[in-house]
Amino acid sequence: MKKIIAIQNLKKIYQLGSQTIEALAGVDIDIAQNEYVALMGPSGSGKSTLMNMLGCLDVPSSGTYILNGQNVSTLVDDELAHIRNVEIGFVFQTFNLLPRLSSLENVVLPLIYAGKSKKERIEKGEEVLKIVGLEDRMHHKPNELSGGQRQRVAIARALVNNPSIILADEPTGNLDTKTSYEIMQIFDNIQKKGNTVILVTHEEDIAEYAHRVIRLRDGLVERDELNKKE
Repeated sequence: MKKIIAIQNLKKIYQLGSQTIEALAGVDIDIAQNEYVALMGPSGSGKSTLMNMLGCLDVPSSGTYILNGQNVSTLVDDELAHIRNVEIGFVFQTFNLLPRLSSLENVVLPLIYAGKSKKERIEKGEEVLKIVGLEDRMHHKPNELSGGQRQRVAIARALVNNPSIILADEPTGNLDTKTSYEIMQIFDNIQKKGNTVILVTHEEDIAEYAHRVIRLRDGLVERDELNKKE
């Protein structure tokens, strides 16, 4: 299986006045293509910092991060922005949809940045909205959608660029239990179609959907194990 993420001795140190905070204290993780991984850990464990590193939203103080064969730990802001747009599909707890745009217009935003034609954008946007079961809500705005439907739009937007990894940060945090399970079923289907899914959650029942759970504590990997259901 092709290795899509290789992290070696990743450290992140913040300086708060005279205090030094070691958010990541030397993390080693390999993730293969098409894996389904949950990152877990208590507050202050380093999971949010690690997610920011994986998503190229921040750079490490030291160590290496190879994403799809490219060392992204040494890149500058513009290069990181390009990697984020091409390699990573983000799904956030708060959906992050633009309120004045329709579902379809929200979904195709990454394709505008990628320079795709209007015809290409509409075709691809409609395709991914069908994947998440929202073909009948393409022209609705976020305030006309339920929370679960908004998260489906956000998932479709994450898929639209055919990214190497889908990175979901507490994707069910604002949803009720029934809707949460429906959303997790969509991630299941996405992974079965060949995508690599990395999920950040503090909920054990949500982490059970993943095939592998990496638990962090004090900036280090405490446990890395296959899910018992597998």
